[in-house]
Amino acid sequence: MQICQNPHCSNPFNSLSNRFCISCGQSNFGNLLRNRFRALRLLGSGGFSRTYEAQDVDRLDAPCVIKQFFPQFQGTFERNKAAELFKEEAFRLYELGENHSSIPRLLAYFEQGSSLYLVQELIQGQTLFKEFQQQAFNEEKIRQLLADLLPIIEFIHLRNVIHRDIKPENIIRRQNDHKLVLIDFGGAKQITQTSLARQATVIYTIGYAPSEQMAGFACHASDLYALGVTCVRLLTQCLPIQDSQGQIHDRLYDPMSGLWLWRELLEEKGLTVSFALGQVLDKLLKHLATDRYQTAAAVLKDLHSVPLKRRQPEMLTQAQNAIAKRCCEAQIAEFPNQQTFEFNVVTVDARGEEISNNHQAARFYAEDLGNGVMLEMVAIPGGTFTMGSPEDEGDADERPQHKVIVEPFFMGRFPVTQREWRSVAALPKIKQSLNPNPSKFKGINRPVENVSWHEAVEFCARLQEKTKRCYRLPSEAEWEYACRAGTTTPFHFGETINTDLVNCSTSDTEAFEPRSKYRKETTSVGNYQVANAFGLYDMHGLVWEWCADPWHKNYDGAPRDGTVWEVDGDLNRRVLRGGSWSFIPQLCRSASRSWNEADGGMRICGFRVVAT
Repeated sequence: MQICQNPHCSNPFNSLSNRFCISCGQSNFGNLLRNRFRALRLLGSGGFSRTYEAQDVDRLDAPCVIKQFFPQFQGTFERNKAAELFKEEAFRLYELGENHSSIPRLLAYFEQGSSLYLVQELIQGQTLFKEFQQQAFNEEKIRQLLADLLPIIEFIHLRNVIHRDIKPENIIRRQNDHKLVLIDFGGAKQITQTSLARQATVIYTIGYAPSEQMAGFACHASDLYALGVTCVRLLTQCLPIQDSQGQIHDRLYDPMSGLWLWRELLEEKGLTVSFALGQVLDKLLKHLATDRYQTAAAVLKDLHSVPLKRRQPEMLTQAQNAIAKRCCEAQIAEFPNQQTFEFNVVTVDARGEEISNNHQAARFYAEDLGNGVMLEMVAIPGGTFTMGSPEDEGDADERPQHKVIVEPFFMGRFPVTQREWRSVAALPKIKQSLNPNPSKFKGINRPVENVSWHEAVEFCARLQEKTKRCYRLPSEAEWEYACRAGTTTPFHFGETINTDLVNCSTSDTEAFEPRSKYRKETTSVGNYQVANAFGLYDMHGLVWEWCADPWHKNYDGAPRDGTVWEVDGDLNRRVLRGGSWSFIPQLCRSASRSWNEADGGMRICGFRVVAT
């Protein structure tokens, strides 16, 4: 596919065989739309829009979707008004995607010629439409679908957005984590009190939309109706069919009585659902919007009034994890050849001036990686600490503060070095290959950086296979507990840090600024020859460190036992801790949190391992 480079062209997409643009007639072609997006193929078209699969060259050819709209303007004023409203709704979609992991992120919006464009990330996976073509859904699957989708719908409704096109084709089971993602927000509409009383652009899919939406008056209950229709179609495997004359035939719906016949079709198939689920579906499918559920939360409440049967694999996994946890705890004192090492612990005042320098000792063992390369693992005692920041420190994602109980474990004395990385990268592959030399700043005793979360997990898996010990990334709680080492100040050094103690960037607001030295690159691990009270080096600055946890925007609902927080997190984004050589002290605090794309994103990250 080639792109007409005329900036005023209304439809720049052309086949490779075209000598002249089919829209504007010019012959100036290129490969990219707006010098960024490479269109690969047409995914679909209908009404006043087309959808293209594409690549974002500014994001290393990351897959994306271009949605092209052809609004019908009546004069310049209406054209400008439509463009203004389009911009407002694009901003609303941007907010949704940035704040919910089950909604595609908006990458760009723009106007060209008489067309309007949205570009969103492409979600890799299979739609529910393809799933139910292979096998009908049973009650357990429908309940799980509702449990997964209703919180997403509640999220968008609370932000005054109506999707307007919920159907199996617009629900994808994401390939990497099997979570459901709601896509195709191109027809989404912001709703206000005034817009409820005003007829809007009619966007819907026949066989899923309720009567009020087809008349141009969509509301929150319209989305819930479409969700109900989706459920009964997945249960019955019955879709509307359009004949050659354009007539719609739908065995599932009687248009004369306005009734859904899903129970009758299930009976024909010899299938049933529980009374409780049947009542929920019937209320979702009420003809009048006022008779339906008005909020997704109300549906969830009724859905959970009868206990939802948990999926057996999850129960088994939890049980296995509990057994593994007990086994690992029992083995912590059994790591062989434990030795004692000594180190210095420094404390500074609010100006960064040293006020104490104590000599301490801790236990460790050295894991032989081969060829004389040793990975030093320090014993971290169990205990209780307050995780997060008070109101006068840090950001909202570091709250609420909460007590956490942490079991004993071992943690790398330093971030994993390039020498250690190279040794493990040479071991047999478990799931993926590892580049033996990924780091930007070379040096065998410098921390490895430029590695993704998945690569760090692969490192742990290879190490575990070689040693038969339980190696993994730390949980976020374990990391902060280990960093604080019994302190409650912003840094384990005290109220502040300086570049005589930590490799970080400088800040105009820091007390130590006049004497700071910004090194602009990593240094060897342990370069500053000071540790925290547990004997860990370089916990502040030097290199961002991966944790096992998916990203959560705050600590509401966080576990109190120090384990990885897997529930409801964004599995595509993983937690980072500690700051780095290029970040200011504020972002290197014990409680400071950040995230990066698990597959790499900004590849600035290293890690250290724990053993249990």
